[in-house]
Amino acid sequence: MDIIKRNHVMTTTKSIFDVINTISHNNELIFIIADKQVDNKFASLVQKLESQNIICKLEKINNELHIIIKEKAYKSSFISRSSWVPRILFAVVTILVMIDGYYKTIEINLSIYIGNPIYIASIYTTSLLGILGTHELGHLIIAKMHGMKTTWPYFIPGIPIFGIPTFGAFIKSRNLITNRKILFDVAIAGPIFGLITTIIVLIYGVSTAPILDEETIQNMFYDNQIIEIKENFIMLFIFDKFKNNNEHILMTPILFASWIGFLITFLNLLPAWQLDGGHMARSAFGSKMHKILTYSSIAFLFILGYFAMGIFIMLLYLLNPTIDILDDVSNLPLNRKALYILVIFLILTCFPIPHNLLF
Repeated sequence: MDIIKRNHVMTTTKSIFDVINTISHNNELIFIIADKQVDNKFASLVQKLESQNIICKLEKINNELHIIIKEKAYKSSFISRSSWVPRILFAVVTILVMIDGYYKTIEINLSIYIGNPIYIASIYTTSLLGILGTHELGHLIIAKMHGMKTTWPYFIPGIPIFGIPTFGAFIKSRNLITNRKILFDVAIAGPIFGLITTIIVLIYGVSTAPILDEETIQNMFYDNQIIEIKENFIMLFIFDKFKNNNEHILMTPILFASWIGFLITFLNLLPAWQLDGGHMARSAFGSKMHKILTYSSIAFLFILGYFAMGIFIMLLYLLNPTIDILDDVSNLPLNRKALYILVIFLILTCFPIPHNLLF
């Protein structure tokens, strides 16, 4: 750090904090401060110094608060710098979802005509990508409100026809996470935005889906043309509003899009690894409890039969277990901790219920 940057850092830091002592160690400046409530002040310092490629870290050492400041050594990767990668992935996922919707419509039309395959596939694609897109939009909006810079969403291609055409999407932050509050706010916004869109798609899908009687259902099962899926409490509630007890709603591609939306929301809210739920758990309970909850979530996925997802999370957690926070000293505000009750409620309502648990 040259003399000009060093003087700027010292002036800026002392203008925000009550500095007791300053220590120069190797290429770092360490400020011992007397302030007690520092979360907002520290966030302000981070924003002022980040543009000059300088990072700050707040630590508590021997009951003293230390601000450690040094030049940033991080270099962004090609995937985070290129604007073409998310565009190409979005195009690929759009094509895969269209293919998946087209195939599903043709299969259903063999028994019950639900519409032109291209038209239904277009609605299916709009619905599914709308769910994923609004999820990521929630992250982007809140990140922007907190002054964070992010990439565009990266849509993950899946396996159409034989599986799920997309495994969701994610965004990458161009900033280091300042504090627990910001991590929590950005994490919770995505599932809430995405869930609202999922419920809208569900209601539209139910209102346009054929209602089947028992005889038709038995014939279709006999021909192996449809399969049962694990509904959640929200789906069961909406279904009950559109059918009688002895009727069934056909799982059209549009309803399948909503089912994927609920499944992704459920998996994403689990307090594991660097999922949205993992970020919220890390913010609310700290790194040690985050580790325990990650392994508990993996075990829970194995119990539910989601072996691939459980193994995927476990391998990635072993490769990258930590979530670095510049200010890991300040606790998550109580109103955010109370909001975690909503997260637990959403996990329960989006939980895919095994049929042997249904009455």
